[in-house]
Amino acid sequence: MAQEVGAFPVFVPFAIMKAMPTPTSKARPLRCVTLGDGPALVLLHGYAMQPETYLPLARLLADRARVVIPAIFALPERWSFDHALECLELTVDDQGIDRMSLLGHSFGGGLELAFAARHPQRVVECVFSDTLADRREFRLAQEALRNPPRLLGMASAPAAEAFFKSLVTHPVQLVRAAWWGFTSDRSEDVETIVAERIPCHVLWAERDSILLRSDGQAFARDLHATFTVAKRPPGYGRIDHDWMFDDPELFVAHLEELGLQVLSKSAA
Repeated sequence: MAQEVGAFPVFVPFAIMKAMPTPTSKARPLRCVTLGDGPALVLLHGYAMQPETYLPLARLLADRARVVIPAIFALPERWSFDHALECLELTVDDQGIDRMSLLGHSFGGGLELAFAARHPQRVVECVFSDTLADRREFRLAQEALRNPPRLLGMASAPAAEAFFKSLVTHPVQLVRAAWWGFTSDRSEDVETIVAERIPCHVLWAERDSILLRSDGQAFARDLHATFTVAKRPPGYGRIDHDWMFDDPELFVAHLEELGLQVLSKSAA
């Protein structure tokens, strides 16, 4: 596609052209929480969580990056993978973001993987926190639907509050998203990201009570990604699945060790 600038045509690469919904689509940009200024970091939250759950983390990053957190369950239609991905595409366009770093927590890693595979030229780097981004990962969604009291008993106060709010406001969306989790296979997306040589990193809680570390290591190998387990400081408590928002200072310290472009001084 060419745009005229004076007497010279300027060609816009296909990979960064804006998403265009189909005439029958009801997709629209999602509600977002946005903090900070600088290179874009799009954070895709975990299953049944809310963007506001991640505000403590966003505040710690806001001096170096523009953190954008879409509400990935607040879709205008019933939840489906394609609909969620289309809404995400429209969201980053609506936010005026051409290139971005992606950070996915748990369930959000599945959308992160698909977006990066579909738009590799728009993605600077990917970080996956305690996510496998394929069918192995969704023990979380399965447990949430099969035994909500047990899951809530394991959760921190922020996670329990977000889960209850999501369950009340978007119950059908959660069920449909969980079903996608049971049946999804993102192996082709993994292959695309490897072929496109997108830098990827997998961060893992020291003692994830939901996901197996060995599965996370296998995912990182498939993705040709680094794999880092959270280092517990002396006297520190258990570092579990939701450490991204339960232990935001510790999580940021581990992000900084990855050498991400989005947090570098040159990028800012």
